[in-house]
Amino acid sequence: MTNEERAGVLAQLLAERHSCRGFRPDPVPRETIERILAMAQRTASWCNAQPWQVHVLSHEATARVREALVAHARAHPPQPDLAFPAEYLGVYQERRRACGLQLYSATGVQRGDKAASERQWLENYRLFGASHVAIVTTHAPLGTYGAIDCGAYVHGFMLAAWSLGVASIAQAAQAAVAGFWRERLALPEDRQVVCGIAFGYEDSAHPANAFRTARAELAQAVQWIE
Repeated sequence: MTNEERAGVLAQLLAERHSCRGFRPDPVPRETIERILAMAQRTASWCNAQPWQVHVLSHEATARVREALVAHARAHPPQPDLAFPAEYLGVYQERRRACGLQLYSATGVQRGDKAASERQWLENYRLFGASHVAIVTTHAPLGTYGAIDCGAYVHGFMLAAWSLGVASIAQAAQAAVAGFWRERLALPEDRQVVCGIAFGYEDSAHPANAFRTARAELAQAVQWIE
């Protein structure tokens, strides 16, 4: 395979991968999940520390946890191990709002409809119907850079999954219920929940999968120094 061909494959995967918010119930075969994990394990990390540890729930385990997760989210305020953004300002708020409006438009949530908004919010904790969820944790003493490494791992996982026809969505919502996962997975105190990854086979007919978010032009993200 030439360099151009390899670049073309990567470019296609990057362009096609998207956050899936509606899954079919079919489980992903264990062998497929293991292939995804093996590819993601090649993620680069600071000093090759590889701080991520990943708890992958089977189809059955995911089904058992779903409604308990919803109940916990309803009953407890967000309590992440890692601080959430203090505020979204300027263009970052614009992009965040645009994504939310696209989702609400696709799913028929009307502005000001609090009941419908809550139902859509709770879909995060129903894992959007995904047949599996992976919880990604970092080693607390590694601080910010351990979390950065885990973020790279999550991206590698999602690209690897899509290369095998498996859809996914990275979920900060699972970080918001870190205490739930700490108890459920018996996490030691030195592990911090970074995020979850809900994954499975996409329901292409689900309205929440009917939109794609935009990406900024290079000129908005890159400055050339001559």
